Amino acid sequence: MKCPYCGSFKSKVVDKRDNREEGITRRRRECMSCYKRFTTYERIENIELDVIKRNGTIEKFNREKLKRGIKKATDKRGVDESQIDSLIEDIEMKLLNRKETAIKSSEIGTMVLNRLIKIDHVAYMRFASVYKDFNSVKDFQDELNLLRNENV
Repeated sequence: MKCPYCGSFKSKVVDKRDNREEGITRRRRECMSCYKRFTTYERIENIELDVIKRNGTIEKFNREKLKRGIKKATDKRGVDESQIDSLIEDIEMKLLNRKETAIKSSEIGTMVLNRLIKIDHVAYMRFASVYKDFNSVKDFQDELNLLRNENV
């Protein structure tokens, strides 16, 4: 790290504080040449993911939007907040580890369904009804039959 006072690249860290909520690490450094102290901040650089919607429009991946949808599906189902966070983190990691930075919303929906089916069947059906755009009772029955066949 370059000293802002003398330009030396030799310094030592004398104090470090993490702010987990903002993903920032604050480091207090001391220059080994002029012995002055200065502060640096380290931030995680996020990879921007684009979501390709069904109608072809593109929007930035929004973790909070995904969480809202999952929370609606799991509302009053006894699913812990930690389970939801874990589900979202798992999906986000899978998305970030892909080569492509653009992903279809249908792929994200499928990823959510594949995880919800293991957590709560009612939450799965709630999410599926929106994601798969159920228009009739027959759509629900067809999905229930698929769900039954999965658990046999």
